Amino acid sequence: MTSSYRIRPEQPGDHAAVHDLHVLAFGDPDRVPGLVAALRTAPAAFAPLSLVATDADRSVVGHVMLSAGRLDAQRRLVDVATLSPLGVHPEHQRRGVGTELVAAALAAAERQGLPLVFLEGSPPYYGARGFERASAHGFRAPSLRIPDPAFQVARLSAHEEWMTGGYVYSEAFWAHDCVGLRDPERFARIAALG
Repeated sequence: MTSSYRIRPEQPGDHAAVHDLHVLAFGDPDRVPGLVAALRTAPAAFAPLSLVATDADRSVVGHVMLSAGRLDAQRRLVDVATLSPLGVHPEHQRRGVGTELVAAALAAAERQGLPLVFLEGSPPYYGARGFERASAHGFRAPSLRIPDPAFQVARLSAHEEWMTGGYVYSEAFWAHDCVGLRDPERFARIAALG
């Protein structure tokens, strides 16, 4: 099946469309759009990778971002990536846009020689796209508000066995309150998947 979507790097002219997309996808005008804006300019070990999916009309219908995080391993700190946010316009959800964006982000992380990509998300969704429960491989979540099944990792070819330890989000995630779940009912539902 041929995709009708094109994945490409985000351009400055896409910023308004990406902002509006995340408002629609997440139902909040500030948190996720604010996180994206902060990650674009935050000092980091490597520049963020921001990809968009466009439809046949060249409208932005999906967005994913890879940004720098750290793994606090016993031997030393390791630069790793965070895959967040991933947003798809509600009219284009369940059409493979998110899958294509995740695949493109992982391929880019592999090309950059990054060893690990972390995220918080749905275990069935991301598990089918190359992610595994992080705790099963010796990784510790950065917050008690992340249900264990939701804390996931993709181990890439640069990963070495000694690279285990605590995952640390960049400051932008904390500043925009984008770490963990504050809804106890949602936390319990995801934790029950474990």
